[in-house]
Amino acid sequence: MIGYTTLGTVDLQRARTFYDAVLAPLGATLLLANEREAYWGHGPDAVKFAIVVPFDGQPSSVGNGTMIALRAESPEQVDSTHRAALGHGGTDDGAPGSRGQGGFYGAYFRDPDGHKICVFTKARGD
Repeated sequence: MIGYTTLGTVDLQRARTFYDAVLAPLGATLLLANEREAYWGHGPDAVKFAIVVPFDGQPSSVGNGTMIALRAESPEQVDSTHRAALGHGGTDDGAPGSRGQGGFYGAYFRDPDGHKICVFTKARGD
């Protein structure tokens, strides 16, 4: 049902550098970029993740309670994505680990603009 998601940024180049590094462990590549937006994904027909300079020209802001969750294939991908985020200007908002039941393994971070991101997998059997 979801075609793409977008997050606003105040510094497109900084955000592109951050998400190039963070999305690489998940196998996503930059699919489209111009002076106000950049989209990553696994191909033209797959769900995409994007950063944008807000169309209305106002500063971007962080939504309270808003979070994007990125699916990983393994706990190792969760760990490497979280490390990439922290190594490229993100801040820790929950270290990688098992949470709850159902095999959920996830990590949380905030990007340089303050947006909350989760990376998770349900690949574990615990």
